Amino acid sequence: MTQHRAVVLGAGIGGLAAAVGLHRRGWDVTVLERAADLAPVGAGIALAPNALRALDTLGLGDRVRDLAAWQGDGGMRSPDGRWLVRTDARAAAERFGGPLVLLHRATLVEILASALPARAVRTGAPAALAHPGGARTPARVTTPDGDLEAELAVAADGIRSAARTTLFPGHPGPRYSGHTTWRIVTPAPTRPFAPHETWGPGRIWGTQPLKDGRIYAYAMAAAPAGAHAPDGELAELRRLFGDWHHPVPEILAAADPDGVLRHDVHHLTDPLPAFHRGRTALLGDAAHAMMPSLGQGGNQAVEDAVVLAHHARVPAAFDPGPALAAYTADRLPRTTALVRRAARTGALTLVSARPAVALRDTLLRTVSRFGPGFVLRGFDGVADWRPPVAEPSRVS
Repeated sequence: MTQHRAVVLGAGIGGLAAAVGLHRRGWDVTVLERAADLAPVGAGIALAPNALRALDTLGLGDRVRDLAAWQGDGGMRSPDGRWLVRTDARAAAERFGGPLVLLHRATLVEILASALPARAVRTGAPAALAHPGGARTPARVTTPDGDLEAELAVAADGIRSAARTTLFPGHPGPRYSGHTTWRIVTPAPTRPFAPHETWGPGRIWGTQPLKDGRIYAYAMAAAPAGAHAPDGELAELRRLFGDWHHPVPEILAAADPDGVLRHDVHHLTDPLPAFHRGRTALLGDAAHAMMPSLGQGGNQAVEDAVVLAHHARVPAAFDPGPALAAYTADRLPRTTALVRRAARTGALTLVSARPAVALRDTLLRTVSRFGPGFVLRGFDGVADWRPPVAEPSRVS
């Protein structure tokens, strides 16, 4: 282990961010991705100021900030178009120290991968954690081309993480939330609109602009696990949302049926006992999958990545015991709280009984009267997070 190797399982956003952070700190990094290429399964992702500050530690924050598409007003609406809450992007940026940037996942993956050496990422490379390693033994990862040993293994293998099961075989794993999501990217509508998230009875819809002029739209609704529409997911979206306010019908009319992504929402309601074992660390959905109701899933994976790199910052002196224990101590309480908060927010967002919907909407309109600052308080402690700073060198 004289080369100070780190092996990352999974080339999603969290895995690539961890690889960049470790590479910048002197690790020899290998990223193993099962898929044949890095084209991500997904559409858009919203990066809040907390994740942008994390990306600053990787030298990439400003590249992403340059992709911010909207700096005006938006908010939450009812299906008939009435505003429930108005938000102000400038007020949010002032409160939390930066904009919210919505971009295509493929763009973010490209930015992260470009910060790694050319041969650091191996696609078409399925891998499994064979042994997590220990104080004096390396972690071992099995691949079709042979085993790899590493001083540090990073399991960023997603919500169905096989590495998580290897580390904590008694953990129950993710649970179905009772809701499914759809995501699409379409051309921009012909008429202007303000970015919005619309809350209906047991359903939500969001429409957000991308820098390249396209639109990212997402939806969520209650559904049985594993269900699919017999006539296609676009037809299902038109049934559920086709009579909602502008620009929803126009977006659905322009959507490509083959471009609609549907995924059931699972989350880790039972927190893990730790985010590490031996020389192996878990991050992202493998460690703390959450409902998308706070828009923090990808943001927390980026936070994980830079915190892990912070604690593993001197590869020649890496001691897995204290380094990974510090990583768990930093990340487990924060992400556990956010998983629970996202579940509570999702339950409020997706109420379906008519009296509950009326009460929810009245509450939102009442809160909105106090101005955007009052509404933004809901993200205090989330979007204002800052990455750890390395301790200064001691001079004798």
